[in-house]
Amino acid sequence: MSVIVLNASYEPLHTVSIQHAIRMLVREVAVVEEAHGERTIGPFPVPRVLRLVRYVVTHWRYAAGRMKYSKHGVLRRDRFRCAYCGLDNADTMDHVQPRSRGGRTEWLNAVAAHASCNERKGNRTPSEAGMPLLWQPWVPTRAELVIDR
Repeated sequence: MSVIVLNASYEPLHTVSIQHAIRMLVREVAVVEEAHGERTIGPFPVPRVLRLVRYVVTHWRYAAGRMKYSKHGVLRRDRFRCAYCGLDNADTMDHVQPRSRGGRTEWLNAVAAHASCNERKGNRTPSEAGMPLLWQPWVPTRAELVIDR
């Protein structure tokens, strides 16, 4: 279970573990914005969302303009749902246009998939395999990748 960390301006920054979140509360660098019901750890409610007390300048977030591509990023963007069967717990990433056919390793050519669906599709396009995509890949925003699954 992870905790979303917001900047003092309420923009999402990243996620941290529960242990890290409690350390932030102990050091008083963050406050709880949303908690897990009545559950507590010592004097602190178990946080779902923390907000930093002081604003952190994040120029680096906007320098590149686009999110850096990664396999884990594709899985998070697609919420760990397989783009072929629609079921949860997708565990791998598939190139929509196979790399051997000129497909690039980028956001717009990658979707989350189960290993079995990926294997079934093989070295074919979705239409050739008779496995249409349930959604089209897109370049996510930082906020879309921060949300916990």
